[in-house]
Amino acid sequence: MEFFLRAPPCLSVCYIRTSPMISRFLPALLIVLAITRAVADPAVATPSASSSVSPAPAGIPLWPQGAPGALGTAPKDIPTITPYLPTPGTATGAALLICPGGGYVHLSPHEGDGYARFFAAHGITCFVLAYRLGSNGYHYPAMFLDVARAMRTVRAKAADYGIDPHRIGIVGSSAGGHLASTLMTHFDSGKPADPDPIEQRDDRPDLGILCYPVITMGAKTHVGSKLNLLGPNPPPALMTLLSNELQVTAVTPPCFLFATWEDKTVPIENTLSFAAALRAHGVRFDLHIYEHGGHGMGLGGPWDKPAQLHPWTRDCLYWLKLHKFVN
Repeated sequence: MEFFLRAPPCLSVCYIRTSPMISRFLPALLIVLAITRAVADPAVATPSASSSVSPAPAGIPLWPQGAPGALGTAPKDIPTITPYLPTPGTATGAALLICPGGGYVHLSPHEGDGYARFFAAHGITCFVLAYRLGSNGYHYPAMFLDVARAMRTVRAKAADYGIDPHRIGIVGSSAGGHLASTLMTHFDSGKPADPDPIEQRDDRPDLGILCYPVITMGAKTHVGSKLNLLGPNPPPALMTLLSNELQVTAVTPPCFLFATWEDKTVPIENTLSFAAALRAHGVRFDLHIYEHGGHGMGLGGPWDKPAQLHPWTRDCLYWLKLHKFVN
């Protein structure tokens, strides 16, 4: 199936050939796919290379007395969040919880530290989550417990960081995108009777940013992420539960999501199917399918070199401005 899209002057004209699988999703989405030229939106300020971000301290354990289901007390058994604070006077009051990718095997620094420094330079207080991994003997629900606890912790400590508890989003790349989308579709309102004040808080993100995410545990999944998350031979009901395109509801938070034609690692159908589900349930989203960019590219360049960054970063900042996360 072929599409020829004539875009406005600020965008490129696109000629796209799609597979029958991809074309299934397009009519439901009512998408105009824009391959954006690398021209910064003048409405979004670009930090200079000299912009500073407060150095990140050591990670803060999510459970000081030990995580539920911990297999030991080594660093790999202790999920943490590491805060990155904007330069004093530049904070917008918004926050992002960042889930690095890595196939549930490792945590990619450029999708954690790199993202945090980029968004903090635009005034957003960031927290990078170090969650437990399949390569260290953990499977679901350990990772989900970690991300849910992290969101509750950030919300509970919002006043300490000068954060608006109603402007806390989540970011995830690749397998980290699966973890982020899992929280976006499996959150709860907290446990008011719990003696732990953190557990009393809700863990719903106010928005999500999904970068070339793993979404499904079905036929179009990333096999390695699925194995490390669920282990061998998971029951069908669990695969359905964690196929997050099947778990979207009308209260799923709004989402910015992107993938690339050149990604040969995670099928593009993951991104398209999640966008289709958002559309079907009336949830706002901003979808971008770029021609260029390999899997795991992160920002596309150093966070403080704007000219080297992939266009998704500028598109995302524009979207965050609409949602009052950046000024």
